[in-house]
Amino acid sequence: MPSHYHTFNTLSAHRAQLRDSLVLGSGIQLASWFNNKDTITQRSDHHTLSLYVADGYETWLKVPGGWRNGGGPGRFCLMPEQSEYTWDVRGDLSFVHLYCTDWHLRAVAEQVWDRGPAQLSLEEKTFAEDERIAWMYRHLLLSCDWRQQANQLQFSSAATLLLIHLVQHYSTVRWRLPTVTGGLAPVVLRRVEAWIETHLGDAITLAMLAREADLSEFHFARMFSRSMGMAPHRYVMQRRLLRAEQLVRHSRLPLTEVALGCGFSSASHFSNRFRAAFGATPSRLRAAGR
Repeated sequence: MPSHYHTFNTLSAHRAQLRDSLVLGSGIQLASWFNNKDTITQRSDHHTLSLYVADGYETWLKVPGGWRNGGGPGRFCLMPEQSEYTWDVRGDLSFVHLYCTDWHLRAVAEQVWDRGPAQLSLEEKTFAEDERIAWMYRHLLLSCDWRQQANQLQFSSAATLLLIHLVQHYSTVRWRLPTVTGGLAPVVLRRVEAWIETHLGDAITLAMLAREADLSEFHFARMFSRSMGMAPHRYVMQRRLLRAEQLVRHSRLPLTEVALGCGFSSASHFSNRFRAAFGATPSRLRAAGR
């Protein structure tokens, strides 16, 4: 998989300002951009799912006979591989891209539906609206710091959900989601919980947890949620914070070591998460217990 995708490189060579970027373990890349007063022609060998986060009202797309616009916060564009676009960005535009390949889509289709499509291609969409896509971007991808390893499970889960949504609603396949009625078997759930406890200091992904349960990512996430009453990424964050609270209260470990041992790669991120969960920063809680 490429470390950076063609569209990413094209934007980097123009006036677009990269605000953040993240390459997931599967090879899918996320990139957050800002642009203004720029004209870009892009043609790539990968798929791009773009969400307008802010502004975008003066973003124009070249079409036969002229230009059209229709951008704004919450609008999305789906640009399949081998499609060519020329954009004229005449005003402020903040947007987030997800880059993936045909291989990623086929892998998701095979994992979720347990069969490989003979043909799978995506529809082109520009300046479109989809509340589910906007919600997943804003609440799962834009709500957390991309550079923190403690958030990797949330990001990998969000990417999987977005690809499933594309296959289901914007592809030539349009298969209905299979029904998941039960939770994980107790022995499997105990095994997954034990694995999580021993890896709280690591960057955990949805693929790792699904592999431990010997299930696809889609089926694991649905069955885990039924068993535990919460999504895997929420459960893992809860366990990280509870472990951290115990170490803050009952150990003499430096707080930086507590943070790293619980999967937080920066002290500020750890402190913010800890305060949100327990109403006090780690240092205040430790001082109050002395």
